[in-house]
Amino acid sequence: MRVVEVSEYGGPEVLRMARRPEPEAGDVPGRVRVRLKAAGVTVADLRIRAGLYVHETGDLRPPFVLGTDFAGRLLDPAPGPEGGLPAGTRVAGFRPWLQELSGEGTYAEVIQVDPAWLAPVPDDVDFTAAASVPLAAVTARQALDRLRLPAGSTLLVTGASGVVGRFAVQFAAAAGLEVVAVSYEGDESELKVLGAKHCVTRGEPAEVLTRVLDHAPERVHAVFDGALTGPPMLAAVKDGGVFLALAPDRAPAAEREIRVETALATPDARALKEILQQVADRQLITRVADVMPLEEAAEAHRRAESGHRPGRIILMI
Repeated sequence: MRVVEVSEYGGPEVLRMARRPEPEAGDVPGRVRVRLKAAGVTVADLRIRAGLYVHETGDLRPPFVLGTDFAGRLLDPAPGPEGGLPAGTRVAGFRPWLQELSGEGTYAEVIQVDPAWLAPVPDDVDFTAAASVPLAAVTARQALDRLRLPAGSTLLVTGASGVVGRFAVQFAAAAGLEVVAVSYEGDESELKVLGAKHCVTRGEPAEVLTRVLDHAPERVHAVFDGALTGPPMLAAVKDGGVFLALAPDRAPAAEREIRVETALATPDARALKEILQQVADRQLITRVADVMPLEEAAEAHRRAESGHRPGRIILMI
């Protein structure tokens, strides 16, 4: 089968097409096979490929296959969040790549997965949209749960134009939080429709901080750092507030009794099933920036790193 391998750490050019044996049913006890139709290109993929997580990956070294988000069809029957999933079921999920460290990702035609990662995809959600949802939405939902903010609290969401940030805005607004969103210029109206109360344009951290304080002069109760801005945004948080980082190397040192958390999502099939149904019902909105063939994975990474367009880039398989 076709896969995309990281041949060595570096830029997008290190991604190469390769052939690996297609897994057979029962190869790994407790795992089932999914024939993929789509895989998302995530920020984690970019950072792993660039070698920014070498301390987290331990003895794992290239060549390996990247990829977390996926959507496709089951090749084997599997237990589901609410009953069995027969072969042929349209499913989506994300592979906890950094926790597993198997070097087996979703830039491939067929993958073996834990059934606990899988949620059925509603008929009204196509594979492209489904592959843009799992990691981003579950990360945002679990992170907000960890913030433990009461309704009425003020939350700053950096990277609100991105896939994770957009879900964070929507979940936070639904929970009754007052959201200040840092976004690309031109996205303000859309983000306010999604639930943001105030929007500020992205830029240098000091400039962003000044704009945020114009809307929240007493500072915010928490930061959801979807843009990986890191320590500069700690100044926006009230004493005793919370800072949520999406990458360990972008977490600031705690000060002023601020609680610093790092979000690392774990698969939750039941939550993902609810989220995908919300997408089908138009209660949650996802954004796909580009759809490209698997063979163009290197170009997909280039576009993602250049900020080509906000949203998830999807590899069609």
